[in-house]
Amino acid sequence: MEMKFSYLAAAMTTYEEILQHYWGYAKFRPLQQEIIESVCQGNDTLGLMPTGGGKSITFQVAALSKPGLCIVITPLIALMKDQVDNLRRRQIKATAVYSGMTNTEIDIAFNNCILGDYKFLYISPERLKTQRFIQVVTQMSVNLIAVDESHCISQWGYDFRPSYLEIANIREILPKVPILALTATATPDVVDDIQEKLHFKAKNVFSKSFERKNLTYSVSRKMTKWGRCCKFVETPQERASCMWQHERKQKKLPMYFSKMALWLIFTTVDLMQQPVQKNRNCGCARQTKLWFPPMRLEWALTSQM
Repeated sequence: MEMKFSYLAAAMTTYEEILQHYWGYAKFRPLQQEIIESVCQGNDTLGLMPTGGGKSITFQVAALSKPGLCIVITPLIALMKDQVDNLRRRQIKATAVYSGMTNTEIDIAFNNCILGDYKFLYISPERLKTQRFIQVVTQMSVNLIAVDESHCISQWGYDFRPSYLEIANIREILPKVPILALTATATPDVVDDIQEKLHFKAKNVFSKSFERKNLTYSVSRKMTKWGRCCKFVETPQERASCMWQHERKQKKLPMYFSKMALWLIFTTVDLMQQPVQKNRNCGCARQTKLWFPPMRLEWALTSQM
């Protein structure tokens, strides 16, 4: 099925056809197509879209609409693996290169991008500086450079990941390839900083409202933590709920909630690996769910997403 990709892509004449074929959607979400059209016209583009707004669709459809490979620069291995797996499930050739891979595995991935009709290569900003990458990227037919979570340029670039400030160096090697920067978090100063540090030829920003009508916020007087939690779950919920908790205290929760017959979802996460979920059914068919990610995940979400 994968071997037929290039012929399928060549037969698709519109972005909507690509979207329909690989994702099954008939229409784009607001702002997706405008961003795709902008970058496919060769314009450096910054897209501001809320989490869950379909940012990845923009560079994926754009790259699929043209011959060549899209290099995706993203901060976390977990994000790389998740997107590569999703693309492969859609019969789209994608690979990632990250720390922990052997030299042989890295060479195979790079060779596939040169010779194997691959469409997406996911790497970290640090990888851009390696001699091996610099050697092979000139042999790749690159049609787009996507910088995901591009707010990290401002939030991390001046601190513990200075490689973010050096992403634009790839433009010396690929001067004619447009850049698509994407983020869900950016103040006006960060918006300007992203475009400056990525050497945009001209300012070009597409911004979608960050209003999430399916989310509500409420504030209530402080009760005991478990008292508040119990009061909440006593009413059947149609949605999952999230509660931050230190891992060492999570071990007590199944016993604490066992009489309430809840379905608890515990998550452990290593920032360099995929999250691992452990579902614990406390013995009843009640549908209320509580998600207990550790504090490390809270830091990851607030600091890096």
